[in-house]
Amino acid sequence: MTVYNTAADAANTAVRAFLTNVGEYYFNQVSPEYQSFNTHSGKGKDCCERIKHQTFEERCAYCGDETKQLQIEHLVMFNRTECGLHHPGDIVPSCKLCNKRARDPEKKYVSWGKHLEKVCKDRNQVTAVMQERKEKINQHIDAEKYPLLSKEEVGGY
Repeated sequence: MTVYNTAADAANTAVRAFLTNVGEYYFNQVSPEYQSFNTHSGKGKDCCERIKHQTFEERCAYCGDETKQLQIEHLVMFNRTECGLHHPGDIVPSCKLCNKRARDPEKKYVSWGKHLEKVCKDRNQVTAVMQERKEKINQHIDAEKYPLLSKEEVGGY
């Protein structure tokens, strides 16, 4: 089966490349020893492994399941709508099921906080568990010095 790239694919690729560069710029401000934040090799991969093992103890940031099959999840989505940066402070380990972001009634993706609430509610996990995970994610964001972009920086989105 042949797959054709569309103009939207090209636009998303360009946006992701831009967000990667911006994320690396901010990351290099606090960690100049990194040339890039490549999550598949080198120091970037080491950083992802540290986050997975030390910060989240090889558990999904959303449901808390312990698994070796964790994926990288961008908290602020890495797309032209939310403009999340490819930065250590924006990534958490996620199981495959939780890496599929929930949508609201208008079919728009929800924030990571709303997604966490839905995951915990669907699993009948008490509010205290959800609050503990939310706090852990927020501490991770702060510890990795994730820059929150202004509306001007994201073009008013």
